[in-house]
Amino acid sequence: MSEATGIAAVCLSATPSLKTLDQPLLRWLAQHHRIAQWECSQQLDEAISLDQQVKLLHQFLKKQATPLHLIGHGLSGVLGLLYARCYPQQVRSLVLLAVGSQPAATWHAHYYVQRQLFPWSRQQVLARLLGQLLTQPFPHPACQLVKALADDLDFSPMPHSLFRLITLSEGGIAPPLLICGGGEDAIIDLAGLFRWQAWMKPQDQLWVCPAGKHFFHTHHAPLVGSKILGFWESLVPTHRSPLSPLARDPVPPLDGHPSLPHPPCTAT
Repeated sequence: MSEATGIAAVCLSATPSLKTLDQPLLRWLAQHHRIAQWECSQQLDEAISLDQQVKLLHQFLKKQATPLHLIGHGLSGVLGLLYARCYPQQVRSLVLLAVGSQPAATWHAHYYVQRQLFPWSRQQVLARLLGQLLTQPFPHPACQLVKALADDLDFSPMPHSLFRLITLSEGGIAPPLLICGGGEDAIIDLAGLFRWQAWMKPQDQLWVCPAGKHFFHTHHAPLVGSKILGFWESLVPTHRSPLSPLARDPVPPLDGHPSLPHPPCTAT
């Protein structure tokens, strides 16, 4: 797809199956700034690691005239974190939604722990997880959401499995960072969220959505969006180009494409 112009921020989608849960926040932000959604899709027989996704994302971002704000929830936030560590010069700021101080502690890891502890099937665990991830009433029928979670497991670039849970390097980034979490999140609890404080810079911010579960940005889009806008506006302008002007519609999704090698961001 051709290069997008005039955008202020990019919402990342490491796997497309759950991107619909980002839409309420994107629609709210699009009333104020031009927002793009970058996604990386793949086939069942095509394995794409987080390192490869970092390369694909860089193929797009390196074409932009100025560094952009990045937004990512969960695994997509982990992608943004790894990218910001490898290419800080391309990132105006990073907003992490439901990403713990141990970045690999995603809902996928929580799923595999429950599979190890209880004699439940995949479908049963996902159905039980749904109530921990989302607030009722659900934004879509429960059966559709369980199917989306199953697809996300199948296409996830995070190499968790029933036999091994991986970890990623902890720590902050050079660009400005906003960390947001849900006050009722069973996946990223407040202790895991507040451990970010060890690496926060003076301009970084940490905020808790009081009534939010793991996908708090889906149910509380105006509240989360207002916090993000306030964070962007608080940043001292280090680039001459301001946030792009009001746009009525968000930029269509952007597909990833291969790019040149980059410094390694590997799982341990």
